[in-house]
Amino acid sequence: MDLDGGAGNNKRVFNRLGTDTSKNQKVCFHWRAGKCTRFPCSFLHSEPSHPSGSAAASSTANGSGAPKRFADDSGFSGSAQRRGPNFKNNHNNSWGRMGANNKVVRKTEKVCNYWVQGNCTFGDKCRFLHSWSLGEGFSMLNHLDGHQKLLSGIVLPAGMDKLFTGSKDETLRAWDANSGQCTGVINLGGEVGCMISEGLWLFVGIPNAVKAWNTQTNQEFSLSGPAGQVYAMIVGNSLLFAGTQGQSPSIIGFLQEGILAWKFNAVTNSFEPAASLKGHTLPVVSLMVGANRLYSGSMDHSIKVWSLETLQCLQTLTEHTNVVMSLLCWDQFLLSCSLDQTIKVWVATENGNLEVTYTHNEEHGLLNLRGMHDLESKPVLLCACNDNYVRLYDLPSFSERGKIFAKQEIRAIEVGPSGLFFTGDGTGFKVWKWAEPVATT
Repeated sequence: MDLDGGAGNNKRVFNRLGTDTSKNQKVCFHWRAGKCTRFPCSFLHSEPSHPSGSAAASSTANGSGAPKRFADDSGFSGSAQRRGPNFKNNHNNSWGRMGANNKVVRKTEKVCNYWVQGNCTFGDKCRFLHSWSLGEGFSMLNHLDGHQKLLSGIVLPAGMDKLFTGSKDETLRAWDANSGQCTGVINLGGEVGCMISEGLWLFVGIPNAVKAWNTQTNQEFSLSGPAGQVYAMIVGNSLLFAGTQGQSPSIIGFLQEGILAWKFNAVTNSFEPAASLKGHTLPVVSLMVGANRLYSGSMDHSIKVWSLETLQCLQTLTEHTNVVMSLLCWDQFLLSCSLDQTIKVWVATENGNLEVTYTHNEEHGLLNLRGMHDLESKPVLLCACNDNYVRLYDLPSFSERGKIFAKQEIRAIEVGPSGLFFTGDGTGFKVWKWAEPVATT
């Protein structure tokens, strides 16, 4: 998302200085254009007050009484369209408030860079956000950093008081879930493409391998077989599936299988190759299990449906027009999101095949989907987009519940217990919590 920073911020600095009566009473032309770099400047960095009458009328925008320049350079024009038709109108009133000289101070969807640095002097009167989110019903509890690059995975193994994060900086970090302190760092020697936990096991996908840890015994395994980066993993029918990059056609003449499967052998205490699923023509980047099916999304723009019993492809879905980044099974529905800026909701027909029953359009490509319930048991969909936003939608209406912002893309989202959820970007990860419902009498 855009931060309030850069050269255009000079005008905000000068606005704080007020009007100096010793200056030339001519308004600075460069200041009006937002480009004045003189300090101090011999011309005014504010609009002169006009008496009532024609002069005042000529300087107002839309008859509102606010100087036209305030509307022009604030970036507010078209803000309703940028929010989109699904944005709830009741949020608008919380953004508008009356400022000095009866001007309306309205919030934009930009985080104040001065606030991020801890030195914004406007306080509540700042028209930029002093928060990493918009919306009601949830709040940020903590922001933890330590990784040097983009987070690609966050997991909370069941029954543990630890949280694990993996990153493009080639490390795996363990965090104490109570104190928020980092308790350990493992250098993996390759970028983390994905992470999952299943029972006592923690699985981490890196180039050409899957690392497996038994969190109870601390045993470590390295599962060989993948070619290139491991982008996605899922467990189904006692098998571990991994979606991989595969070999480049220029290297071996064809694309190596994009989905590999392993089964744990308790007798030999090892993971053994079980199957390879052929069909996709480009790397597999998303996997999901539901209704005794394995669903795989690929860079070839398709979704394949596989039987978990026979591991045979049952159907290929081709309605997306770009990379299928994430998949989610919810009740009887399959949800998919893509860089083609759509979320598609699929439902099974009488013959068992999946068809699109609804398409939700976004203004940006989508990266990740997660589903959860708030503390009132209402279903909420979390959608990470490549504009550094996570949008929260009520289901099934897809009415917007709020937004979460970040400095960089949010690739990792994880859902925890008791209304907790986590978002990770290139600066670390944030801990969020749904608010307790307000009791009514």
